[in-house]
Amino acid sequence: MKNQEVAAVLNELADLLEILNVQWKPNAYRKAARTIDSLSDDIADIYKRGGLKGLMELHGVGEGISKAIQEFLKTGTVKELKKLEKKVPKGVDEMMHLMGLGPKKAFKLYKKLRIHSLKDLEKAAKAGKIKKVEGFGAKSENEIMAAISMRLMGKKRHLPSIGLDISRELESRLRKLDVVKKAQAAGSVRRRKETIADVDILVSSTKPKKVMDFFTKMSDVKKVLAKGSTKSMVILDSGIQADVRVLDEKSYGAAMQYFTGSKDHNVKLRNIAIKKGFKLSEYGLFTRKGDRYVAGRTEADVYKKLGLPYIEPELRENAGEIEASQPKLIGYNDINGDCHMHTKWSDGSNTSEEMVKAAIKRGYKYVAITDHSKIMAIANGLSEKRVLKHFTELDKLQRKYPRIKILKGTECDILKDGKLDYRPEILKKFDVVIASIHLGLKKSKAEQTKRYMKAIESGYVTAIGHPTGRNINVRPAFEFDLEKVGKAAADAGVAFEISGQPVRLDLKDTHIKAIKETGVKFMINSDSHSADQLRFIELGIAQARRGWLRKKDVLNTLPKAKFLKAIR
Repeated sequence: MKNQEVAAVLNELADLLEILNVQWKPNAYRKAARTIDSLSDDIADIYKRGGLKGLMELHGVGEGISKAIQEFLKTGTVKELKKLEKKVPKGVDEMMHLMGLGPKKAFKLYKKLRIHSLKDLEKAAKAGKIKKVEGFGAKSENEIMAAISMRLMGKKRHLPSIGLDISRELESRLRKLDVVKKAQAAGSVRRRKETIADVDILVSSTKPKKVMDFFTKMSDVKKVLAKGSTKSMVILDSGIQADVRVLDEKSYGAAMQYFTGSKDHNVKLRNIAIKKGFKLSEYGLFTRKGDRYVAGRTEADVYKKLGLPYIEPELRENAGEIEASQPKLIGYNDINGDCHMHTKWSDGSNTSEEMVKAAIKRGYKYVAITDHSKIMAIANGLSEKRVLKHFTELDKLQRKYPRIKILKGTECDILKDGKLDYRPEILKKFDVVIASIHLGLKKSKAEQTKRYMKAIESGYVTAIGHPTGRNINVRPAFEFDLEKVGKAAADAGVAFEISGQPVRLDLKDTHIKAIKETGVKFMINSDSHSADQLRFIELGIAQARRGWLRKKDVLNTLPKAKFLKAIR
């Protein structure tokens, strides 16, 4: 898929224009980039089917941006981007995206210290030069060091949505070959890790050469790293490394178990195998004496022969899953409604009606429209007057679409003093209040704990939104007393959200596992900003599964009547 590449080009255009202090255009490019990045269809296919007109039908994609996309799809570059790159000092665009830096500060460091790259910036920070620049200081220098570390990690590990999209596309292509019986992703993609390094696909076939030839000659292969008789490695145009291994049916299950990992989980299994007189490898389970084949066609067979129940891929981290009795995890089809989404009323790409129709298409029984509250001016947050106007629209939609319950919601900011961003007279009119922290992320653990406690005590909060505020590979989570806030939320009937947004996946798995012991309930939401992003609910469910949650732990698995009663 070309979506990530096109979105990256549009974001780069936006960055350079912002550095050059060009008005409104950067936001237009970023809006279009968000739309394209969240598409489930390949932007290249959309262009092939509809040309420029097809591109212009996408939300936020006008004629000028459509032409830039067309140029990139045809030539692999955009002339305007090349022109802008010549106007902006090298390295400034890279620096401006680090936490704590923006265009102005990045320019200042470039001018004062002649910094041209992240490597230069890192050297300057280590040498203590940044804190000497006016407007910075020791704290800024330390924050920049931490931000550089996260950014470099981001270049090595990618968001899971990218890995899933790529792996599913590769699986689909390979399954269409008449010589392929099975094709499935393994590794961190299958375990639904919050970041992935590469994509591993295991194929069952008796004609490995045909598979290798097809895989290495795909049109989106940028570079072939290795081509063997049963294994090949390539770099795709997206920059992701993809590996394919061909196995016979006899070994396929054992290989899937082995290459799914994790490494620590596999070490534990091999030790169990040794104690039982076996040896375990990617080729199968064998007796140590006589090397007799015991199992390997399916993963379930391997686990059974080792005296274990089948362990779900998301749990395979050597975090107690082998010793503990296996919980029946929440399923990927167990969600009955999504209660965190944004529309054109704030910073979303679709209308309220389009979001409702998309939710109906997914089979949801209820949905909450939760646009931003007033303090989030950058996201076009709703004033109290606009909230009431929006309610009128939602009432009309409810009459038009009686098959789904449309809940009036808000993603209401928790202010720095712990108060909510709307007056009580407005808050009590909402069906769903997702209370989130977007500002004051650098406050201390004690201060953040106090903010959450006060918000919970207000009596208006349905769920705490993306609780740790992290942005994967960009911004670390802030700290608060998880147990204290969890107990208070449980007592007050306030849920903790698990956000499926790929950049958030917040709460993370270890937090989920820890906080569930307080008895708090959870709510899994997509935090979608377009109809297509409703699919991100899958990533939220994956986080819940990695955190050992069952269906009964999650509020929005409830049928409509019980859910409405629970949130009241």
